Amino acid sequence: MCIAFPGRIISIDADNFAVIDIGGTRREVSLDLIDKEVTVGDYVIAHAGYALHKVDEEQAKEDLAFLQELIDNEIY
Repeated sequence: MCIAFPGRIISIDADNFAVIDIGGTRREVSLDLIDKEVTVGDYVIAHAGYALHKVDEEQAKEDLAFLQELIDNEIY
């Protein structure tokens, strides 16, 4: 089973890579698969080093809260 996580874009470099924040953890992801323009502050769904698509902030925050609840209750 694979899982993708929502993350907020912290920075974007000239090579089309972004640093994203996923609940306090920062990761570098490629933006090469995104079909919409994204900017710093946008949320994306990331998996295996790639941002897959842009999501709205409300949905991203709900997803992150759900993931935090799983961690807090050790349901994994």
